[in-house]
Amino acid sequence: MDNLELKALEHIRGLLRGNSIPKLEGELAEQPLLGEIHEDLKTIREILLSFSAGDFSPAIRIRGIIPGCLKALQAHLRHMIWQVQMVEKGDFTQRVHFMGEFSTAFNSMVQQMDKTLSVLKQKEEKLQSEVTRSFSAMEALQESEARFKFLASHDPLTGALNRVSFMDRVIMETERACGEPFCIAIMDIDHFKNFNDTYGHMAGDETLRHVVKVMSAGLRKHDFLGRYGGEEFTFFFAGAGETTGMAIAERLRAALETSPVKLEYGDVRVTASFGVAESGEETFFKDREENTEDLSGKKSGIQGLINNADLAMYSAKRSGRNRVIAYRPELRGVSGAGELTGLVTA
Repeated sequence: MDNLELKALEHIRGLLRGNSIPKLEGELAEQPLLGEIHEDLKTIREILLSFSAGDFSPAIRIRGIIPGCLKALQAHLRHMIWQVQMVEKGDFTQRVHFMGEFSTAFNSMVQQMDKTLSVLKQKEEKLQSEVTRSFSAMEALQESEARFKFLASHDPLTGALNRVSFMDRVIMETERACGEPFCIAIMDIDHFKNFNDTYGHMAGDETLRHVVKVMSAGLRKHDFLGRYGGEEFTFFFAGAGETTGMAIAERLRAALETSPVKLEYGDVRVTASFGVAESGEETFFKDREENTEDLSGKKSGIQGLINNADLAMYSAKRSGRNRVIAYRPELRGVSGAGELTGLVTA
């Protein structure tokens, strides 16, 4: 082997093993075949360096078995990168079939991830379902609790406050009002027994609901009503002296008179008689003074006003019904109170 051949072999070894690419110069540069081998090995080196750095984008333009293998490897690796990206996006159907043990490990990993995520999804759906059921149960419980509270304080037929709740609300409002006047009114539907006998109790119930609807629509913001019993209803008129209380009651009476209840028999006219008692009456204040801290005393005072309004209402009944009458002390102990002179009517 002559000196030139030895130099050529050493140059090729430098291309294969050296950290840097040796220069092709001198008499070596004059050898065409060596120049071709130099360029091919140089290109292969650059491609392999790019692959080792994770860059699989270089174009492979040289021919031969080694470049062909590199092209195949490049295609496989780029496809594998795409498959990994698909797995990252949630596509667990991807499988690798060209890298031996790596393919087996990759496919097993993807299958396990798919199984794990499926289990987690099922648990999440189950948890979400349980949370939804819990919220539904809580809402149902809250609705049930609110319903029970409502039923405990309201008349189940008409929705008006029941007698106890009406009394408690009046006491609360009077304590908040700090001595401001107010009126208690009581209303009784005229000829209601005859109404039930004529149209039936179902129609009677519908009429009671109708009356409460009409009355509620005519009340002021801080006024309220309660069902006292049967066809009798009590009212609280906040901050109202006798004149104002009579005017409110008259407005309610007129509204009911002009709002017939709609039954299967047709529209039926309903009227009512009202009695009004003002808080300034002597009996109420006497009870308040004697029972300043006693709740039963306060209730007794309110009940006294209700009784006064009741006397006035019966006076309205005896005077011809469908009218409003204010309480006067003369009504106490008098039968046929409607025959008294000097009664205040609306």
